[in-house]
Amino acid sequence: MGLLGALFGLPLAPVRGVAWIADQVLQEAEREYYDPSAIRRQLEEVAQARERGEIDDTEADALEQALVARLVEGRRRKRQGGP
Repeated sequence: MGLLGALFGLPLAPVRGVAWIADQVLQEAEREYYDPSAIRRQLEEVAQARERGEIDDTEADALEQALVARLVEGRRRKRQGGP
């Protein structure tokens, strides 16, 4: 990018900065969402809630299926080089 390109691109710098920050926030959120240790902890919480009678078997099964799906998706993303 030459001098003229840099000068004309300067007004877009704040937009690029905001886009970069948004991308960083998204990557961190996905990292936390697909974190295997967090998912395992949530699975344990579901099992404990089931044992205490706070949720029924149907609700616990649905929660467990969703968490296992997240775990599988997280592993798939990691193999593909994603966050």
